[in-house]
Amino acid sequence: MWECILEALIDTVKLVPFLFVTYLAMEFLEHKAGEKTEEAVKKAGKFGPFFGGVLGILPQCGFSTAASNLYASRVITLGTLMAIYLSTSDEMLPILISERAPLGKILGILLTKLVIGALAGFVIDAVMHLCKKEEERTHIHDICEHEHCHCEESILKSSVVHTLQIAGFILVISILLEVVFYFVGEEALGHFVASVPGLAPLFSALVGLIPNCAGSVVITQLYLQNVIGLGSAIGGLLTGTGVGLLVLFRVNHHRKENFMILGLLYGIGAVAGIVLELLL
Repeated sequence: MWECILEALIDTVKLVPFLFVTYLAMEFLEHKAGEKTEEAVKKAGKFGPFFGGVLGILPQCGFSTAASNLYASRVITLGTLMAIYLSTSDEMLPILISERAPLGKILGILLTKLVIGALAGFVIDAVMHLCKKEEERTHIHDICEHEHCHCEESILKSSVVHTLQIAGFILVISILLEVVFYFVGEEALGHFVASVPGLAPLFSALVGLIPNCAGSVVITQLYLQNVIGLGSAIGGLLTGTGVGLLVLFRVNHHRKENFMILGLLYGIGAVAGIVLELLL
């Protein structure tokens, strides 16, 4: 048991330098291009879901949070919001990079999320247009008020904070996985997940809804440990919005609409995960 914990600790320590370098680059991108990104989405018009999907996959701090505020203000459409939510990967990208996953695999996951997000966004906007639903405009809230974005901090400090937070999550989850593997066995757990069709995508899509970075960390780690397949991982990562959903429930006063968005997000992620599991 102690050997499992020690192994998880050593593996996590090895990841820290890669995580730090990745977050340093991400923070630089956020500080230099954050406002331009938001302006691009605002001006996208009917092409909002496409630009939202493209910009959503960029590793920017809190872009899903900004999207929640923009939607609450009716600056962007529901389809654009969903495209951003579905394409956002939260902590998946830095973890895959730090684990030195093949570039083709990383790009494949990002492209899949982009395509699903954009298509879903266009369909949702088309349905909303047919229903001729009126959208009232409200006040734009401050996009920096959330736990995940350190907009006013220095790039170096923010990078260190992100690195320590995610390293801590990875360590805890790695220890839990090692304990499960120790008592149950990795092969037995994998066979159980594979023996129940549709279980893994439904589970991963639910985990992805966790309103912080824990969801994407859990899903990515399970995928890297071969406990869940690529389809299930993508299904869960589609529903991962970081703290975007939390902010949506805080700033958008239409509660029924918020729960509808939550259900729609889970449904798309779960169905996409099941379909991809059957195809891959």
